[in-house]
Formats: sequence, C-alpha cells, structure tokens
Amino acid sequence: MDEMEKRRARLRRKGYYTRKIRRATHLLFYRHHKKPGVKGWELRRRLGSDYPKVLSILNGYLEKLDLQVKTVFEGEKTSKRPTAQQLDKARFYITLRGGLISKETKMMGWRIDDIAGLAAAISCIISKKGKAPREDVENLLRNKLPGWRVDINMNRYIRSGYLAEDENKQLYLDWRTHAEIDQKTLVDTLLSI
Repeated sequence: MDEMEKRRARLRRKGYYTRKIRRATHLLFYRHHKKPGVKGWELRRRLGSDYPKVLSILNGYLEKLDLQVKTVFEGEKTSKRPTAQQLDKARFYITLRGGLISKETKMMGWRIDDIAGLAAAISCIISKKGKAPREDVENLLRNKLPGWRVDINMNRYIRSGYLAEDENKQLYLDWRTHAEIDQKTLVDTLLSI
C-alpha cells in the first residue's frame, strides 16, 4: 500500500467515525422515551457493534465542554470490564463531568436547602443498603428542614427521578441519582464534614 492509499483509508475511517459520533450525539442529547438517555441495545442497533468505541471518542469531545457520557447499569453490579450483554442492558446519559455535587448545582433552579435535603435523603438510603422507609427519611429531613417543606421536597425528589417509592412506602435510589451523582464522593464529602 502506498502513502496515498493509506491516507485515503485514514480519511474514510475518520469520516466513518464522524458520522457515527454525530448520530450518537443526536441519540444521547434528545429524549426519545420517558427516561432520558439511550439503552445500549439501541445504540448497537443504530451505530453498530463498535458503539462503545464511538462513545469513547464522543466522550473525548465532550470533555472540552465539561460533560461526559455516563453509563448506568440498572439493577446489577458489574466489573470494571462489562460484557457486551451488560452494556446492551445499560443506559447511557450525557451529564456534567463534576456530577451534581459541583458549582453548577445552582443551575437546577432549586434552593440550597432543597439540594441539601436531597443529599441527606440519598445518604440516608445509601446508609441503609439501598432502601429505606419513607417515614425514616422524612423524620431525618424534619430535623434539618421546616416540616412543611419535607413532604413537598420528597415528592419533588421522586417526581424528578432521584428517588423511587414502591407500594410499601420504601424509598430507593432512582435512575437520575445513578446517572448524575457520584455516590462515593457524596459519602466521602459527608464523612469529611
């Protein structure tokens, strides 16, 4: 292969990934379902089996904008190298690189005590191994917030997708907490106070 053919092959490959990155950006930025983000199987169907590589390249571009492609594995623990089946079941989002605990939290439009209440509720659920009775979380928040705000905030957290509640009044961490909040950093920050 001479130099000219190598250059053409490189340009074809670059064009190939440029088209795929553009398509991945459209899929990730625009909401298609009730929940934002895209499942791995949808990305595989629309981008091909090399979609993890496409997302890795896109993540490099997004880094300049202080954004990242976040992978959330719903309901299962994964190793550092997830399998193709685990990636197909995962949901991919674009989030702020610093997560919710960053200087951009004021852009949410929430009061600082609402955000503090969310952090307290999430940390309470984490401390109880991923589920907690709603009453326990509300009692914790009543010690920190005015009583009339507790019920309003709890419903807002559930509606916004940070918490989920089952029929037995048990609270769980929902999709948005997994996508936007680095739980280890939250716990470390609370322990260092």
